[in-house]
Formats: sequence, C-alpha cells, structure tokens
Amino acid sequence: MNITLFLQQFLNGLSIGSVYAIFALGYTLVYSILGIINLAHGAIFTLGAYFTYTLVGGRFGFNGLLANAALPVQLPFALALILGSILAGLVGVVVERIAFLPLRQRGSDPLLTVVSSLGVAVVIVNLIQYLVGAESYTYPADTYGNLPPAINFGTAANPIPIRTVQVVIFVVSMVFVAILTYFISRTKYGKAMQAIAEDETTASLLGINCDRFIILTFFISSFLAGVAGTLVASSVSIAGPYFGIGFGLRGLAVIVLGGLGSIPGAVLGGLVIGLVEAFVPAEYSGYKDAVAFGILFIMLLVRPQGLLGRKFIQKV
Repeated sequence: MNITLFLQQFLNGLSIGSVYAIFALGYTLVYSILGIINLAHGAIFTLGAYFTYTLVGGRFGFNGLLANAALPVQLPFALALILGSILAGLVGVVVERIAFLPLRQRGSDPLLTVVSSLGVAVVIVNLIQYLVGAESYTYPADTYGNLPPAINFGTAANPIPIRTVQVVIFVVSMVFVAILTYFISRTKYGKAMQAIAEDETTASLLGINCDRFIILTFFISSFLAGVAGTLVASSVSIAGPYFGIGFGLRGLAVIVLGGLGSIPGAVLGGLVIGLVEAFVPAEYSGYKDAVAFGILFIMLLVRPQGLLGRKFIQKV
C-alpha cells in the first residue's frame, strides 16, 4: 500500500468512525442514566435521515401512503440537518414516555425495558415502510451547495483526493462531539445528568428533577442519532427502512469496545472501528462487520470493561 492510498483510507476511516462515535454517544447517554440499552436507537437513526431528506426537498417514490409526496419548500442542508435531528429527538422523547416510563415506574426488570425498546424499533421500521415504501432514496446532488466533489490533501504532483462529503461528515461529527462534551462536563445540566448517572436516589434527594433530565437525555440521544443518520445517508443513500439496523449493531460494538457508560470511550471506540473497517481490503469488504466484531470479541477477552471503561465493583 502506497502512502497516498494509506492516507486516503486513514481519512475515510476517521470520517466514518466519527459518525459511529456520535451515534454511539446516544447509546452511552441512555445507558449512563438508566443502565439499559435503547434498541430503538437504530430506528431513530433511520428516521433522522428521512426527516432531513424530506426537508431538503426530497421526493418519495411510488409506494407507500406518501407516494410522490414532497414538501413545497427546500431548506438548506445545514438547517434541514438541525430540524430533522430535532424531530428525531422529539420521537426519542415519545419513545421514552411510551416504552420506558411505564416500566420504570413499576420497577420492572431492565431486560423487559430492552425488549420493549426492541418492539418500538420494529413498529417504527414498519411504519416507515408503510408511509414511504422500502426503496432507497438518494439526497439531491446539490445537498452541499457549490462545494467541490473532492478536496486534495496532497500536492499537485502527488494528489490525495478525499470526497468533500467525507470531510464534512468528520468536521460536523467532531463539532457535535465537542459540544456534547462541553455540555456534559461544564454546564449545570450536564453535571445534574452525571449526578443522576452516579446515584439517581441521591440526586433526587438533592432536589434534581430526575424525570425531566431523563427526558432531556433521550432527546439528546435521539438528536445525535438523527445527525448520524443524516450524515451517513448524505454520503451514500437511505437504503430503506432497515437502514439503521446495521449501524445499531455497530453502535453496540462501539460502546462495548470503548467502555460502557464512557463518553470518551464511545468516541475512541467509534474511531477505532471506523479505521479498522477502512483498512479492510476491497476484496474482503463484505467481511467488515466480522473484522470489527472480531476485535470486539478479543477486547472482551483481554479487557472486559473496554478501552476506557471502569471495572464493575459489586457491593455485597
């Protein structure tokens, strides 16, 4: 492998890894607060992509209840990304109220909550298929405006062209990671969320409205899923209602690799898996998932708590 190809693959790996990171952060936030995995996260990832596709003026196909439907206005991509992700965040809040709150109020086993979220994911996926069909949708060619199709990171003599969309994905992802990190570590709302994650009962006794912050956590988590879904879809396409299922599995791998409940671990785990997948030879591209989960399996054997996770200490 020459240096040009190496740098191309490295930058591509950072791009997709950054998307894995912000997607996995959504898993991590919910797990930190409630100690459960929200399996509806992948379906909300898909919804975010559809919402933004609609807002940028995309038209649906010939199948589904919304056949041939399109909005009369076309929003700029940046605005559509924010609004589409906000809509995804609101869906996440509805999911929390329907699938998580009733079980939490009854003190149900966490496994039942996981099953409930899986049921919600199936409902969302089937609802998408009912509304817009199962075909793929590609974002408009001018989604990113007048930006060139590729950026040269090398010289005129030794060009290293990288797709502009990959650069945009990496920059946007890192901006959201930085904003979330600042929010969690520097603001009073973030510190309240950390307190709830540490001990919900004590946080409640100290006057923190835990229910309100749980809603906020689900909104932020689903907002990040919507951002990730949009970024991936703008790079490739929306591959139907089951678009987010594969990313949901990768997101689980990322948070386990980085360390359950660790925000830096989710970022590091996403970048590691993204880079590993980027360097899988083209003739073995169909085995990218196997390589990523193989690394995860080895990590579980060597360091079960993940790269940046803490060892679980059981009190007796």
